[in-house]
Amino acid sequence: MRGEDRRQFIMDMLVEHKAVDIDDLAERFGVSKMTIHRDLDELEQTGVLRKVRGGATADAGNQFESDFRVRVRQDADTKERIAREALSLIEPGMTVMVNDGSMSAVLGSMLPQQRPLTVITNNQAIISTLLGEAGITLLALGGIYSSKYNAFCGVVTEETLHRLRADIAFISAPAASGLQAFHMDDAIVQTKQAMMLAATRKCLLINHTRFNRTALHFLADLKTFDWIITDDEPEGTVSEDLKNAGLNLIVART
Repeated sequence: MRGEDRRQFIMDMLVEHKAVDIDDLAERFGVSKMTIHRDLDELEQTGVLRKVRGGATADAGNQFESDFRVRVRQDADTKERIAREALSLIEPGMTVMVNDGSMSAVLGSMLPQQRPLTVITNNQAIISTLLGEAGITLLALGGIYSSKYNAFCGVVTEETLHRLRADIAFISAPAASGLQAFHMDDAIVQTKQAMMLAATRKCLLINHTRFNRTALHFLADLKTFDWIITDDEPEGTVSEDLKNAGLNLIVART
């Protein structure tokens, strides 16, 4: 098997199992452990995974978010439920901002249901979906393209956002702890924050498993958001703590 095919198979395994074992991969492919190490090193350099002792994982860490190509193929039902709940906040005629991320991409695909809309986004998946869509005025944010996030970010993106205003912004986050949200990438953080400043109302989209986690960079206080939408009750006292703080937590049921 060619190295390219082997690495694609490793990515497929990460989508299904979220982790891989070096010994198992070496036996499966009939190659040395050193060859698998090189494969994992290459995939890690492109941001697909992070190596851990004895293998690799696609799960987020304090300084790591998995590649868009992996995330877009995971947790389809969860993303659809959160996106459907978010869609209920949108009314025809609104100007809507949607940030990067695979969950946001699902929301983007639903937006024509609420047309006419003006949609502002840096998410390449949404841009591709909405191109030429009747009833959608699409404002695609340029900037530096990140293949890891399949999105545009940087100074050009932020400067453009400073000149725009939206009725609502949908912001996703890979980690939340206490009453704060976090992200691993400072450039992505700055773009998200610029979107929030440009929107009258703000909605956080977050998988319930991402609560009680931190990441390298502070994104925002949760009180900044008018709504926090998740797919299930977070573990521990998170729901109670958020409600006691006066925050509007919405659990998107099946």
